[in-house]
Amino acid sequence: MLFEIRGFRFCSPARMLAALVFILLCIRPGHGQTCTEGFAYDRRARQCIDVDECRTVPDACRGDMRCVNQNGGYLCMPRTFYNQPYRQDTPVLPDAAYPDPSTGFTDTFLPAVPGRGGVEPSYPRVRSTAQCILGYTPAEDGTCNDIDECETNSHHCNPTQVCINTSGGYTCSCTEGYWLIGAQCQDIDECRYGYCQQLCANIPGSYSCSCNPGFILNPDSRTCQDVDECEDEPCSHGCFNTYGSFMCNCDEGFELASDGTTCIDLDECSFSEFLCQHRCVNTPGSFSCICPPGYYVFEDGRSCEDFNECDTGNNTCTTAQVCFNFQGGYTCLDPLQCRPPYIEVSDNQCMCSAENPACRDKPFTILYRHMDLSSGRSVPADIFQMQATTRYPGAFYIFQIKSGNDGREFYMRQTSNVSATLVLSRPIKGPKEVVLDLEMVTVNNVINFRGSSIIRLTIFVSEHPF
Repeated sequence: MLFEIRGFRFCSPARMLAALVFILLCIRPGHGQTCTEGFAYDRRARQCIDVDECRTVPDACRGDMRCVNQNGGYLCMPRTFYNQPYRQDTPVLPDAAYPDPSTGFTDTFLPAVPGRGGVEPSYPRVRSTAQCILGYTPAEDGTCNDIDECETNSHHCNPTQVCINTSGGYTCSCTEGYWLIGAQCQDIDECRYGYCQQLCANIPGSYSCSCNPGFILNPDSRTCQDVDECEDEPCSHGCFNTYGSFMCNCDEGFELASDGTTCIDLDECSFSEFLCQHRCVNTPGSFSCICPPGYYVFEDGRSCEDFNECDTGNNTCTTAQVCFNFQGGYTCLDPLQCRPPYIEVSDNQCMCSAENPACRDKPFTILYRHMDLSSGRSVPADIFQMQATTRYPGAFYIFQIKSGNDGREFYMRQTSNVSATLVLSRPIKGPKEVVLDLEMVTVNNVINFRGSSIIRLTIFVSEHPF
């Protein structure tokens, strides 16, 4: 059976026991001396002497162990033990208290027995002092107590190490977060081994985990959990949580500001001047179109439609007047009054009789007509048509603008021998009122007749192009 203490191997318990307990000598008178195991009787010296097992026992220690002879036994110790310097206070294994053959047995044998003539006994007697192996110290009661090398500072641990006492020895170790490299405790860089899920900071003997923005550290102090930033309502409108962050969105009509969280009103009116037919007014999150007086916003919310004051009765015309509606307004027409020598023949026509000498060089009839025209209307545009209502055999007709075309915005285009069309050749800006006398000349060479009729056309040009 083997015992190992701090790298020492103790062999042959019976031999070691012989070195630590009393030596019993069995004396057989007349037949010689018998010694305990580990000792041999020397007839010349008449005593038991130690046997050197390291020389006499083949392969007493195996492997990398070295045999060290002891009184009554031997020790198997690592060869590296002899390469380490011993401190002066390092406990050493005491020698066994066996009689020294070179000095005799003056204090190890029993005293002379009375009546025997002072003859010394032929067997040795070992002192009763307890002998302890390395790492133990004798106690007063004769037992061996473990030596706490860590407490007595008799260990060989360097300052970076931690001493841990063991039975019969001690161990040099490192604190948590350090490992032993070349007899030195060096810090373990835990960050190299992925201890943290996201961010890791190595510190002496330990490490610290942290998380990227948008995450919080879990109770395990290693993994990270996504933070739902939307719970704190960081956005002025809508919030959408993402892994590690969040996104803000805005209601229709708003756009995200540069800070990424605030929603500012979107000025739709600045995008285009064609959003509204007349004028665009920006509103929070939207826009609205407004129309000038005399118009209302159409169903599409953008176009302007003329408000017919004559049909709705929302006008100031008297019962004697006639309400005439045009784009963006209306006018009240007074009852027709024909100037002499003309006489009224209908609500809108005056006639000069041929029998009346004052009518000889005047148009036979004057017909009053009214129309409206949008400001800036695209040209050329056919805006009015006139034709002969009475036809005579052999007669032909000439159509022309007799008056009112000072700016030369109009011209007459004859479409047949009995009809013609008034053409707008230049845009007219309103509001403006234009009165044109459109003349139709009738010529009949058979009967040598020439006469004319007038259409007095009043054009109300609106202020706006709609």
